[in-house]
Amino acid sequence: MFTGIVSAVGRVGAVSRNGGLSLTIRAPYKGLKKGESIAVNGACLTVERVVRGGFTVHVIETTQDRTLFGEYAAGRQVNLERAMRAADRLGGHLVQGHVDGVAVVERVAEQGDARLCDLKVPHAVRQVCVLQGSITVDGVSMTINALPGTDVVQISMIPFTREHTTLGRLTAGDRVHVEADLLGKYVKELCRTER
Repeated sequence: MFTGIVSAVGRVGAVSRNGGLSLTIRAPYKGLKKGESIAVNGACLTVERVVRGGFTVHVIETTQDRTLFGEYAAGRQVNLERAMRAADRLGGHLVQGHVDGVAVVERVAEQGDARLCDLKVPHAVRQVCVLQGSITVDGVSMTINALPGTDVVQISMIPFTREHTTLGRLTAGDRVHVEADLLGKYVKELCRTER
């Protein structure tokens, strides 16, 4: 379980496709252990090996099917978050690290000291989005600022988020991982089964 509060921006150090997709991630973390869960751009991945200056993960096919990891190349920056502990502060929202799909950036615009970003999200994600609710974008806990279209969600980035995550570099046409709000997904499923 995660909070969507990114603790570091890492970098893909190497990509291997021998026997499946493996990524080496360069990260500033100390004390990593094999088997630890780390959210990489919002997807919960397991540390297979700890290497000097980072770690390696294996990305299974089902994860590749709903993420962009298959397109990643060495040098790409990624948002990172270590799994939360029971005593941690919940600064963002409850994030499983189970990416629901890929969204496309439709528009980026400045508004005062904020940067607005319109995302075309998968229909299943949009169905559980509410104004001022939560959505995870490339691992970052974001508040939904507006719902300008049937499949569009708008987020508003503060300067800190732009400077300390990869979201500050988003432009129209970019694609990002999204995870819908966990509570919204449960409510939707409960309403569906109660009919």
